[in-house]
Amino acid sequence: MDNKDLILAIDNGTQSLKALVFDLEGRLLIKEQVQFKPYYSEQPGWAEQDPEVFWQTLCSACQGLWKNKGVNKDRIAGLALTTQRGTLINVDRDGRPLRPAILWLDQRKTHGLKPVGGTWGLLFKIARLSDTISYFQAEAEANWLCTYQPEIWDNTHKYLLLSGYLTHKLTGEFVDSIGCQVGYIPLDYKHLRWAPDWDWKWRCLPVRRDMLPDLIPPGQILGQVTVKAAGETGIPAGLPVIAAAADKACEVIGSGSLEPSIGCLSYGTTATINVTHKKYIEPIPLLPAYPSAVPDYHTVEVQVYRGFWMVNWFKHEFGHPEQQEAAKQGLEPEALFERLLEKIPPCSMGLVLQPYWTPGLKSPGPEAKGAIIGFGDVHTRAHVYRSILEGLAYALREGKERIEKRSRTPITSLRVSGGGSQSNNALQLTADVFGIPTARPHLYETSGLGAAIDAAVGLGLHKNFKSAIKEMTHVGEIFEPNQTNHRLYDALYNDVYKKMYKRLRPLYERIREITGYPE
Repeated sequence: MDNKDLILAIDNGTQSLKALVFDLEGRLLIKEQVQFKPYYSEQPGWAEQDPEVFWQTLCSACQGLWKNKGVNKDRIAGLALTTQRGTLINVDRDGRPLRPAILWLDQRKTHGLKPVGGTWGLLFKIARLSDTISYFQAEAEANWLCTYQPEIWDNTHKYLLLSGYLTHKLTGEFVDSIGCQVGYIPLDYKHLRWAPDWDWKWRCLPVRRDMLPDLIPPGQILGQVTVKAAGETGIPAGLPVIAAAADKACEVIGSGSLEPSIGCLSYGTTATINVTHKKYIEPIPLLPAYPSAVPDYHTVEVQVYRGFWMVNWFKHEFGHPEQQEAAKQGLEPEALFERLLEKIPPCSMGLVLQPYWTPGLKSPGPEAKGAIIGFGDVHTRAHVYRSILEGLAYALREGKERIEKRSRTPITSLRVSGGGSQSNNALQLTADVFGIPTARPHLYETSGLGAAIDAAVGLGLHKNFKSAIKEMTHVGEIFEPNQTNHRLYDALYNDVYKKMYKRLRPLYERIREITGYPE
């Protein structure tokens, strides 16, 4: 092991897979990224993918690494895997998929299921949580599969998340990391294990315990790369595979946060604010804190569904002039969108956006819709674009305050990951809305780096998580809040934004009654 001082991290996202090699100081030595079509949709709202696409992309990315003469495979000590959350795959006894994977983006629902009865049903009724449990039942992919594809469900040997599927492909074992377990599954999030027999989740889902993989804490060995997997990927046979965590949890430690005072924003397809806590804290009642990439810790998270997707929505629907001009000038379109932001003053001249393009479970509820108020004849596309980023920052600030209230721990600084972290204007805007220093980590690949940290600790190359995070993560550029801008944002946030949902909710509910959307 003396000369084995590199870590291979595999990061399977929604649109691409990356194979990354890190050293023990957190430097990214080489990266191979392979793009793939995110999903296909046979019905409106469905999002499915052939699981073989994920595996073949992993093989292609790893084989691409070995073609680079800068990588000496003999120096790689182990690998760790991080993936998109909530993507589920039914497999047979040999690990072969029985149907396409159902992605986290999938919106199918199972209506008309029998409500939970007995003592649990009575307790939920008393606590006014019956609607929340019904939502859980309707959203759970397992209920849809059992209802509409019973033959698939009856033949399912294991019901795996994407992380568990790829782990089986690499090791031949039906195991997965506790840190990857995020979804409509019977997990005891508080105690970080499968739920006990009496738990209400077993009454909401058709899943049996024997259909689920064995769980291993982050930083421990899941298995070794098989000879078959080595032949397909080029990864050395016998290489240890170390349990890491889901992409958001890995982003948190990869951006340098192990303290609850450091908030981690992810400006990704789903925008989130996360903090790491030793204590289990539900940011919203009955919505769990997720497993951390650090064993026995929790990631307290508030989400804005379809968060930074809204930026891509704007670019697709209204950004054609910038895209055409960028092509003429040989520039990346993002450079021209940055100029759009620079043209518009803070607060977008009174435009305030509520970013509920896709509704959630609670706060906002399933009836929620997006809204923009404050239009005048001075407003342009650029004002709308800036208001999207401001609205996302407002929503994440609201999440910050909810976490602080529940945890009784102030968040005093921010780290930002995800695609939106590449925008200086977005980070300055964020610092101004929150009123606290906002930093970009030293490298963009925070999810992959978080997985590498898990591997480094698991292999004994760093003695513990505290020292590994200290040695392998570094703060990049820091954006200090402009106090003049912060005062403007603070007034709009408190006096306008925080009152919008309550005032508009009756109208959203009436819209749903009239149109049937959202269901």
